[in-house]
Amino acid sequence: MNANPPLPPVAAAPARALPIVLAVALFMENMDSTVIATSLPQIAADIGTSPVALKLALTAYLVSLAIFIPISGWMADRYGAKRVFRTAIAVFVAGSVCCAVSSSLGAFVVSRFLQGMGGAMMTPIARLVLVRVTPKAALVTTMAWLTMPGLIGPLLGPPVGGFITTYFSWHWIFILNVPIGIAGIIAAGRVLPEIPGEGRKRLDLTGFFLAGVAAAGVVFGLSVISLPALPPAVGIATTVLGLAAAGLYIRHALRSTEPLLDVRLFRSKIFRTAITGSIFFRIGAGAVPFLLPLMFQLAFGLSAFESGMLTFASALGALSMKFLAAGILRRAGFRTITAVTSAAGGVLIMANSLFTAATPYVVVFLVLLLSGFLRSLFFTSANTLVFADVEDKQAAQATAIGASIQQISVALGVAFAGGLLEVIAAFTGRETDHFAFVVAFLVVGFVASLSAILFVRLPHDAGSAISGHSARVKADNRPELRE
Repeated sequence: MNANPPLPPVAAAPARALPIVLAVALFMENMDSTVIATSLPQIAADIGTSPVALKLALTAYLVSLAIFIPISGWMADRYGAKRVFRTAIAVFVAGSVCCAVSSSLGAFVVSRFLQGMGGAMMTPIARLVLVRVTPKAALVTTMAWLTMPGLIGPLLGPPVGGFITTYFSWHWIFILNVPIGIAGIIAAGRVLPEIPGEGRKRLDLTGFFLAGVAAAGVVFGLSVISLPALPPAVGIATTVLGLAAAGLYIRHALRSTEPLLDVRLFRSKIFRTAITGSIFFRIGAGAVPFLLPLMFQLAFGLSAFESGMLTFASALGALSMKFLAAGILRRAGFRTITAVTSAAGGVLIMANSLFTAATPYVVVFLVLLLSGFLRSLFFTSANTLVFADVEDKQAAQATAIGASIQQISVALGVAFAGGLLEVIAAFTGRETDHFAFVVAFLVVGFVASLSAILFVRLPHDAGSAISGHSARVKADNRPELRE
């Protein structure tokens, strides 16, 4: 019997206020994860360490996300999604305060890990709340709000961090999270519906250990390879360890009656395609916030502020998508939209290779605007499609699996892009220059477009209960949704 039946389109939460409250909290988390990138030199100088060593703090945050995202579904089912979401914001704020008062490398790394513990619960549980309280026909529109933070945060983070550090102090990067977090806790208490937990669900400790080692090993290893604060051999070794633990976890989960992350969900063709088909595109898209500002600043000589003003075009494109996503999916359906946006989005990533220092800013702005629109439409579609063939009692599992794969894919994208720049520099015998970025954008754009191959194989009517799209498919030719 379903322990968490879908709530009626709730009297407990205004339809518009609910996704906005969740999105604001996630925006705080997503921007904070990148905002300190431009402030590393100043932070390092203040706490008496080097910027290279301080990159361990970035890695600590990512590792914390990787460890605790898998347990987010169990936490929501056990203690209730609303309670866990508000607690997650409080933990994130506490970590922010600890970061602001840190006076040593060790303290700062531990503080970032604490922040990651809160951040790990926020995205999956926000998505879970929306799935459980939103009618399927309205899920695309509400889910679009949760796409915004992940796209806008990484683009705004570096210029905002540079501005605050230059004109104020790096401490304010973290202090500003306090009033935002408190407001988020209060708003969530008033707006989020009560979704009771199951109370007695047993924690899969073996699964938690194996999943934590797997995700943390892969994310830590890829982060070290792409941002070498430690020897690359350490990154390679931990990545291999993580992959081995992932294999052990899959074997354990298939034998367990109540696994932490139920890999049996992948038996659904729609779920499997929504998750695995997104990996290639996320790798390519995850590389863009890393490559684009570097090219603007290193190859074209722009300032951090000028670079940020250009990359903000992608954020505007993402915002405009929110108002159009539901109508587009209703007309074309999930299969067409995910296949077209992944292919076209990959082409637009490759188009970044055509930029030169002489390219008019208006051309750059328009390309990035369209690119942001397509990426946002893809992520909204793929993130929503995850739940098209998932029962409500499996929603917590689906959100945790999706968030874990997403985190690993983005880390892989940054590692892949950084590795490309290193290989090209070694091959040409030159410092990273414009040619290196041209090659990198062509390669990551091609990787992103590979997602279309998987999505085009979906049934015409995949997710039609959510999108409202009714494809005319003959019954005798209709592929089965489950294999």
